[in-house]
Parts: sequence; structure tokens; C-alpha cells
Amino acid sequence: MAKGLFDCTGKVTLVTGGNGGIGLGFAMGCAKMGGDIAIWARNAEKNAAAKAELLAAGAGRVETYIVDVGSEEAIIAGYEQLMEDFGRLDCVFANSGASPRYNSVFEMSTEHWHDFQSVALHGAFFTLREGARLMKARAEAGEPGGSLVACGSLSLFQGLAGKMEYAASKAGVAAVIRCLAAEMGEYNIRANIVAPGLIITPMMGDREGPAAKYLEGTYGPTTPLKRTGYPEDFEGIGAFLCSDASSFITGETITVDGGYMIRA
Repeated sequence: MAKGLFDCTGKVTLVTGGNGGIGLGFAMGCAKMGGDIAIWARNAEKNAAAKAELLAAGAGRVETYIVDVGSEEAIIAGYEQLMEDFGRLDCVFANSGASPRYNSVFEMSTEHWHDFQSVALHGAFFTLREGARLMKARAEAGEPGGSLVACGSLSLFQGLAGKMEYAASKAGVAAVIRCLAAEMGEYNIRANIVAPGLIITPMMGDREGPAAKYLEGTYGPTTPLKRTGYPEDFEGIGAFLCSDASSFITGETITVDGGYMIRA
């Protein structure tokens, strides 16, 4: 049983897109601190592998669910099942999304724009709203507290040519988080954004593969810490934001970028 400043024992954390990459890194931090984990993702095989990893890392309990976060109805049903299984919700990491696809605004179809926002913006909003609803109900029953977290991006601060669908979704979710922080504070519910820099995830292939090596060689030298990020770099921030150690932090955007944004 985990003890100490970042103890997550008895806390239930939901991570959307939590069977790999940044989502699994965040979940792993909570698991190592003894927390219970719920994963929403659509690949059953990856869900099973993530569950085994999280349990081996020290999670009290792990359940995985096939939930399409592009559907409001699926999100509501997913929370009903989560509450039936765990009985409580303490932390949400709205992480599901997709990578940008185009290099110019003129290449981007209207259909792609709407499809992208259905998960990256609308799905994140519904996930956060319904999570906040459950936390508020718990607070009104006499147990305040909770942590709402969304995955942002450095596109919150920088323009990216051709990546409008991606940047717009991140900016929209960041605004939602700030509004939640303002509204939910009276229930001791916190809301924050984590903004990753360049993170090498399995979506980019093997860590030692050519794509990852190219990105590391291109962006690593221009980053103050002289490397790109990896999913394990989100373990600490996951444990921190889930635990009571972050109890007086809300409405913040926390960059996890190796210092990339402060370059001269």
C-alpha cells in the first residue's frame, strides 16, 4: 500500500485513451501510488495489456472498458458502469484524441474538421462534464474533492500551420477546464490542463525506430533538457494531480515539455 505525499490509495482515476502513450503514463503514476484505475479505450487487446502493467505497478484495482468517447451516450453509459464497479470517482484524465493530419488549412475537409472535434473537443467536454457531475454529487453528500485533468498541447501557445483542427480542440478544452475550475472550486474540485511537448509514443513506432530517432535528433538538441519526452514522463504529474498533494492547484496549464517553451 502506497504512503506519502503522492498517495493515491482509495482514489479512483479514469483515463480515456489510457491503454498506451501519454494516457498510460498518467495512469501508471496513479497506479504506482496505489490508486485504482479505470481505462476507456477501444482496443481490447491493448486494454488487457495495460491492465496487466498497471496491476504489476501497484494499482489496487484496474478495470478496462470499450467506450467511444465520440458519443455522449456512450460516455454517460460508461460512467454508469464505472460507478457500479468502483462506487466513486476521484480523478479524470480526458486524454483521448487524434494526431493532426494535414499541412495546410486548404487541404482539410469539412468532414474531417467535424469528425476530429467529435472526439478531441466534444468528447473531452462530455467526459469532463459527467465526471464533474459525479464529483459534485459526492461533495453534496459530504465528501468534497476531486481532480479534473485534460490533455492539452504546446499548440495552446504556438501556431501550427495546417494543424487547426488539433490546436482548436486543445484551446477549446483548455477553456472548458478554466471554466470548470471557476465553477467547481466551491466543491473542492480542481481542474487543470497538462500540456505535453514532443512525446515519443508507440503511435510513432518503436522507440529505437527511424521515426523516433529522427524526431529525437531534430527536436532533442533544441530542448533545454536535450531530449524529447516519453510516456513515463507523465507518471509524476499523474500521481501529483490525482493525489492531495495538488489540493491548492486549479485552473493551471502545466507544461511537460523539457523546457521547450522557454527557449531563447
